[in-house]
Amino acid sequence: MHKHNKTGQVMSKQEFLRHGAWAKEEYEGLLVSSDGQQGCYNIGVQLAEDRVLVVDQAHEDDVHERYHSWVPKVQEIQRTHRVHNNSGNYAQ
Repeated sequence: MHKHNKTGQVMSKQEFLRHGAWAKEEYEGLLVSSDGQQGCYNIGVQLAEDRVLVVDQAHEDDVHERYHSWVPKVQEIQRTHRVHNNSGNYAQ
């Protein structure tokens, strides 16, 4: 199976969730969405209300581990991309 690597792309939240059979936000600012077209899971950091940076892609057998490895990096990534806390949606 050949998948198109979306890592590093900034896209709308709607686009991030478009092909997903499901999506989850267990930690504030960190999203995971199944991608049926690519046969994998996209992991993204929410940069703004409708902007998501795709940081990783994983297969079913390692998505949980990969997702949790991004938890401590969320705030740093948001700061790097100048996320402002004006909506109250992001932890400082």
